[in-house]
Amino acid sequence: MKTGLSLIALVLALSGCVNFGQSANAPGVVYYVLNDAEPAATPTPVPADALTLRVLDTTTGGFYDSDQLVFSRSAGTRGQYQFARWTERPGRRFTELLRARLDRLGRYRVAPAGGVVHSDLMLDTRLVEFYHDATREPGQVRLELRAELVDLKQRRLLGRHTFEQKVPLTTYDAAGAAQASNLAVSRVLDDVSAWLATFK
Repeated sequence: MKTGLSLIALVLALSGCVNFGQSANAPGVVYYVLNDAEPAATPTPVPADALTLRVLDTTTGGFYDSDQLVFSRSAGTRGQYQFARWTERPGRRFTELLRARLDRLGRYRVAPAGGVVHSDLMLDTRLVEFYHDATREPGQVRLELRAELVDLKQRRLLGRHTFEQKVPLTTYDAAGAAQASNLAVSRVLDDVSAWLATFK
């Protein structure tokens, strides 16, 4: 009987179904929070006649729809950090940061994607690229966001734009990639806010 149990335990261990503890030398996973690097400012009051802007959830490609930090060591390739994770998937977190930034600006009444709130405009965003370009040390974070603004009343596209930021890392590691990612997100939020301001 003991031999049978030992054999089952061995099979499960080899198949990866049972974890008998990590090696003492294996590093633990570190979770990073994706943030807007700009200091939070006092929200600007929204004018009574402000338009309502529906901000859709930011979409991503399948590979980026993950909590893992992504890197590239050669052109046309992508990999994932083994011991570094985001606390939330980048697309979802970017949506929260975008809505928070637009809320603070006070130019629009910001509405989420769902619900029954009547909206005048709709902002649709897609995170096209978001990774640590490590082809040269220490590398840089590359962020590419595609945005479309739609007039819901007239049912027409007001504008489409692609925003790109490249932020050098200060240290060649996951912590440096996370820090540069926050700065890249903040700069793209600046760019999106400035772009929206061109539509009167």
